[in-house]
Amino acid sequence: MQTLSAEDVAGLLHLNVKQVQKMAREGRLPAARVGRKWLFQRDLIERTLGAPGVAFAPAALDSISGLSARNRLRGRVTGLTVDGLMAEVRVAIGDQELVSIITRSSAERLGLAVGAEVFAVIKSTEVMIGRSAS
Repeated sequence: MQTLSAEDVAGLLHLNVKQVQKMAREGRLPAARVGRKWLFQRDLIERTLGAPGVAFAPAALDSISGLSARNRLRGRVTGLTVDGLMAEVRVAIGDQELVSIITRSSAERLGLAVGAEVFAVIKSTEVMIGRSAS
């Protein structure tokens, strides 16, 4: 088990340290506070994000427990437009289409491509896109 500092996680996620600390306080990232420091378990961070190299169970897209959001929808990427720093991801979910705007680096990190099986996590006004490691 590798323990990471907020600075390490910020570098891993390409975020500002203050944003990582805020996400930990809000429960959006699994973390433990020790004194004035936030500590993170690398495997929990990777599982939460669905990072490449994370082994999911066969029903992985339905059984992810590392996210607080419970509104997960399985779908397939039907369109991907990358322009500058952003990417538009179109996901077919049943006979409906969901569109999400995410960062280009997230689309690249997830290895998104037309036809890829993904899941959309809906929480409040945010829609996040994730992908199983298989």
